[in-house]
Amino acid sequence: MAGNTATIGKFVALILAVCVDLSLFYASGFVVTRSVFGHLARLWVCAALRFLALTAVTLFTLGDLKLPLIRFITAHSLLPAVLETGTEALYHEETQCGLQADVRCWLMCAGASLAAALFWEITIPDTDDAAAGEEKKQKARELFMRVLYLCKPLYKLLLGGLVFLSLAVVCEMFIPYYTGRVIDILGSQYQPNEFISALLLMGLYSLGSSVSAGCRGGLLLCAISAYTCRVKVRLFEALTKQEIGFFETTKTGEVTSRLSKDTNLMGRTVGLNVNVLLRTLIKTLGMISLMINLSWKLTFLVLMETPIIGLIQNIYDTHYQRLSIAVQDSVALANEAANEAVSSIRVVRSFNTEKHEAGRYDGRLMDTHTLKTRRDTVRAVYLLARRVTGLGMQVFMLYYGRLFIQSGQMTTGNLVSFILYQSHLGNNIRTLTYIFGDMLNSVGAAGKVFEYLDRKPQVSTEGKLEPDQLKGHVSLRRLSFAYPAYPNKTVLQDFSLELKPGQMTALVGPSGEGKSTCVSLLQRFYDPQDGEILLDNEPLKSYDHRFLHKKLAVVNQEPVLFSGSIRDNIAYGLADCSLDEIQEAARKANAHGFIEQLESGYDTEVGEGGGQLSKSERQRIAIARALVRQPQVLILDEITSSLDTESENKVQQALASCPSLTVLVIAHRLKTIEKADQIVVVGGGRVQERGTHQELMDRKGGYYKLREKLFTEGSSPQ
Repeated sequence: MAGNTATIGKFVALILAVCVDLSLFYASGFVVTRSVFGHLARLWVCAALRFLALTAVTLFTLGDLKLPLIRFITAHSLLPAVLETGTEALYHEETQCGLQADVRCWLMCAGASLAAALFWEITIPDTDDAAAGEEKKQKARELFMRVLYLCKPLYKLLLGGLVFLSLAVVCEMFIPYYTGRVIDILGSQYQPNEFISALLLMGLYSLGSSVSAGCRGGLLLCAISAYTCRVKVRLFEALTKQEIGFFETTKTGEVTSRLSKDTNLMGRTVGLNVNVLLRTLIKTLGMISLMINLSWKLTFLVLMETPIIGLIQNIYDTHYQRLSIAVQDSVALANEAANEAVSSIRVVRSFNTEKHEAGRYDGRLMDTHTLKTRRDTVRAVYLLARRVTGLGMQVFMLYYGRLFIQSGQMTTGNLVSFILYQSHLGNNIRTLTYIFGDMLNSVGAAGKVFEYLDRKPQVSTEGKLEPDQLKGHVSLRRLSFAYPAYPNKTVLQDFSLELKPGQMTALVGPSGEGKSTCVSLLQRFYDPQDGEILLDNEPLKSYDHRFLHKKLAVVNQEPVLFSGSIRDNIAYGLADCSLDEIQEAARKANAHGFIEQLESGYDTEVGEGGGQLSKSERQRIAIARALVRQPQVLILDEITSSLDTESENKVQQALASCPSLTVLVIAHRLKTIEKADQIVVVGGGRVQERGTHQELMDRKGGYYKLREKLFTEGSSPQ
C-alpha cells in the first residue's frame, strides 16, 4: 500500500510539474510581443522563474530533492536561454523557438535535457555503489598517470610522434573541404585556374597526411616496443624479489599471464590508445569548427547524436570490461593447467592420467570459450545499436541538407564536404567514446601489474651488513614456524640449534618433521613467526642479501641446473669467476674427471634442467657450484643418496680440507652421519636428542630406534 501511495505521489508530482512548466513556457512566448524587457533578458528571467517553480513543486509534492533531479531541472530550465544566447552571440539571429514558443520546442528542450541528465548519471554517477565501482577499478585515473609516468625515458619518441600526428591530422582535415570546393567549381562556371589550384592543394594535403602518418606510426611503434620491454623487465625484477611463500600461493599461469599479456596491454594503453585518442580528439575539434563554418544548424543536429552514442558506449564499456577481466583470469587458469601438466609429465605418464589432464585443460578452455562468447555477443549488440544510430542521423542530415540547399543556405559542394566531415565525425565520436572504455580495460590490466610492482616482500632483503671476516657461527633460538600456505599447521615449535665453525652437524629424523624447513629458514626463504636466527651473533636479516648467499651455500637433493654450459652453471651468479676457480671447485666435488671426458669439456651444454646429464653428474656440478663460492656455511640436503662411495669420500675429503667451514648435513647414509661432530634428532618440530653417534647409540633413545627402523648400512630408505 505504501509503495502504491509513493508511486501515485510521484505521478502527481510529474503531472503538476509539466503543467506549471508548460504554463511558464507559453507565458514567456506571449510576453515577447508585449514585454518591456529585452529579448535575452526575458529568456533568462523566464529560466529563473521556471527553475524556482519546478523546484518548489518538487519539494511540495515529493518532500526532498536528489542531485540527479536538481541537475535535470537546471538543464531543462536554462537550455532555451543558453541556446538563444549562443545563437545570437555567434550568428546575430534568433531561432524559431526564440521567436515563437510551442509544444515542439518544449519537447525538444525536454528531450535534450533528459538525454544530458542520463548521460551525466551514467558517466559520473553519485551513488555509493558507483564510488565502490571506481575503487574496484583500482582508481583508473591514478593508474593511467602511473602508466604515463613510466614513459618518461621515451619522451623524445613520443614527442616526435605527437608532432607528426598533429601534422597528419591537420592535413587530413582539409581534404574533404577541397573535395567540396572542386564539386562547386565543376557545378558552376568552370574556372581552370581555381580548379587546378584546388586539385593541387588537395594533393599536397593528401601527401602531407600520408608522410606524417607514416612517420607517426614508426615512432610510436618503436616507443611501444621499448615501453613494453621496460615494463616486462621491471615486473620480472619485482617478481624475483618476492619471498618463496608468494610463489607457493600464486599460480604460475597467473604470473606468466601478467608478464606476457598484461604488460602488452599496458604498452597498448600508452602507444596505441593515446595515439588514437589524441589523433581523434584533434580531428574532431578541427572538423567541428569547419562544419560550423559550412552550416552551424546541421552541425547542431549532428552533435545531438553525441549523448546517445555516449550512453550506448558507457553501457557497453561496463559489461565488456567486466567480461574482459573474467576472460583474462580464465586464460591464466588455463595456462596454469597446461603448465602443471607439462612440467609434471613424468608423473602424469606414470599414473596414466593423460585423459584426466586433457579433460581438465578442456574444461578450462570451455570456460574461457563461454566467457569469450558472452563478451563477443555484447560487442555484436553494441555494434548493431551504434550503426542504427548512425544511419538514423544520416537520414536526418540528408533531409535537412536538401531543405537548406533549396533555401540557398548551402551549396551542393558545401553539403558534400559536410557529409564527408560528418561520416568521419561520427566515427571519431564513436572512437572517442570507445577508446575510453578500451583504456579502462588496458589500465585494469596495468592495475594487476602494479599490484606486483608495489608488493613488498614479506621477507625483507634490505640488510646492509657485510663484515670483512665471517666465522660462520649459527644459532637458531626458540624458533616457531608455520608455512604461509598453511598458517595453522606448526612445523617448528620452540626449536633451538647451534652450528659451530669447523664442525659438521647432522639433522636426522623421519620425513616431514622439520629438517628441510630449517634449511629454508637458514636460506631466508621465510622468516620464523617467533624466535631468531643469528649468524656470528647478528640477526640473519641484517646481512646483505648477496653477501649472505655467497657465504651460505646450499646443495639440495634434487639440484636445479639452468640451460647453458657446465661452466655457466658452476659460476652461476658470479660475474668474476675464473676458469681455474671453476676447475678447482669441480675437483673438490669429484666432477672434473667426467667433465674433461666430455667432448666440449666445461663448455658442454647441460640441456633444459640439466637433462643431458645423469643425476649423479648434476649433483656433483651442484656441489661444485656451492664450493666455488668459498662459503663459510655449507648445507648439504640429502645429497649423498645420488653419489657413489668414491664421490662421497672425495666430497668429505674436500670438506675436511676446510677446517673453519660450518657444515650442516641432512642425510640418511650411516657413514655420513657417523662422522658428524654433532647429531641432532628432530621430531614433532622439536629437538629430541643431540650428541655424537656413539653417545646417542649408548643412550639407546630415539636415535637408536630410528637407526634400527630407517637406516641400513650404505643405503637410503625407500
